[in-house]
Amino acid sequence: MTQIILPHGGYRELLSYRKSEVVYDLTFRFCQRFISRGDRTSDQMVQAARSGKQNIVEGSQAAGTSKETELKLTSVARASLEELLQDYYDYLRSHGFSVWEKQSPEALYVRKVASRPSVTYEAFREFVETRPAEIIANIAICLIHQTNYLLDRQIQKLEKDFLKEGGIRERMTQARLQARSRGR
Repeated sequence: MTQIILPHGGYRELLSYRKSEVVYDLTFRFCQRFISRGDRTSDQMVQAARSGKQNIVEGSQAAGTSKETELKLTSVARASLEELLQDYYDYLRSHGFSVWEKQSPEALYVRKVASRPSVTYEAFREFVETRPAEIIANIAICLIHQTNYLLDRQIQKLEKDFLKEGGIRERMTQARLQARSRGR
């Protein structure tokens, strides 16, 4: 018998979710420390980080009934994090700070720490609480790039899965046809 509602909701196991949670926590604290209270930029950055994380959650939950919705929401998560990435670049540029080169020792160190599957905000807490804005913004940029890479791969897989397996309408039709043929 065809299963209509597929397994779903395992977002906590997704590396993209775990990294987006670190990005959210870091962004929240960055904004608390370095952006004036009431500044619209702070609200925008925190909301973009939240949207990146929460759309992964919502897409994962919707996956059981709609691969299309899962794909759309995962794409929204990716777009939100791209918006946040640009906010960090803007912050660095407008404050006269530099962006780390991709292969700089600092960026390589952040990528190494962040590459652990079980990485949490705790791995970066000391940096975020003690280092200047330029360093924390660059750490965030490295983390967002990693998360975006994972989301790009996730979106590609979701596209392939959809083409291979179809969506709920196709499963419902198949299940209905199977039930009819059994009833004859």
